Amino acid sequence: MTNKDLHDPRFYRAKQEADFAKQLETSTPQTEDPAYTLAFQDTEFLLREELRPVRFQLELLKTEMLMEEANIGSTLVMYGSARIPEPSKADALIEAADGEKALKTAQRLKEKAKYYDQARELARLASDCGLESEGKRDFVVCSGGGPSIMEAANRGAADVGKESIGLNIVLPHEQAPNEYVTPSLSFQFHYFALRKMHFLLRARAVAVFPGGFGTFDEFFELLTLIQTGKMEPLPILLFGTDFWNRVIDFEALAEEGTISHKDLDLFQFVETADQAWNIIQRFYDLDCG
Repeated sequence: MTNKDLHDPRFYRAKQEADFAKQLETSTPQTEDPAYTLAFQDTEFLLREELRPVRFQLELLKTEMLMEEANIGSTLVMYGSARIPEPSKADALIEAADGEKALKTAQRLKEKAKYYDQARELARLASDCGLESEGKRDFVVCSGGGPSIMEAANRGAADVGKESIGLNIVLPHEQAPNEYVTPSLSFQFHYFALRKMHFLLRARAVAVFPGGFGTFDEFFELLTLIQTGKMEPLPILLFGTDFWNRVIDFEALAEEGTISHKDLDLFQFVETADQAWNIIQRFYDLDCG
């Protein structure tokens, strides 16, 4: 008896069985009915309400397994608006504005267009460093995979020929992944909860750019996880001091006693990619020049 005989599986694998089922030539009312379809190939069955726990597991496992196979050890996560324009496209927003309120909004978005460039540069710095440990790649750029700040993040990695991750989400309106996400690392989610989990499972630093409800949700969940001891502290870098202090009165939260004053040390304000990358390097005692 050979080693091959000892280690070969005694049962056919699911892929083989699926191929056998596909080759079945008999067509009868029994074989044509959906009940006869293999459970793991029956999409309608998998979409049943009772199968939600299975869908949760699949959405967790697919991304986890593919990330592991891609040798991704850690990530630099970049959160931010889907509306802030690339600087070269900011004037078009102003020209398209209809009415005084729309014009004022377009002007404010143009003011924040500089953060597109900063997000792109931070992604470039982290990706160009090419850090690895224990055979895994470190600080791989990870964004929500959409437009604006997310696009800038993936674009910065692409600028230096490095892979980056996009964690996209199915929305009622179209949300296609941006063209700079590495295709084999472009994931799509149904569940926000699983998507947010994957953002942080490998995160070793998080850059938060000006954004809306989605950015706030991701940012505050991260703060909560660290504040409550569910997650180890890591560099959290808020780009745009004026923006964040205008939209959130962090000091007032501490003064009201709803958070501790020491909770204000969980994050740092920065304005440039160089500032942010230097903080990350100091935190982990790195030297990438």
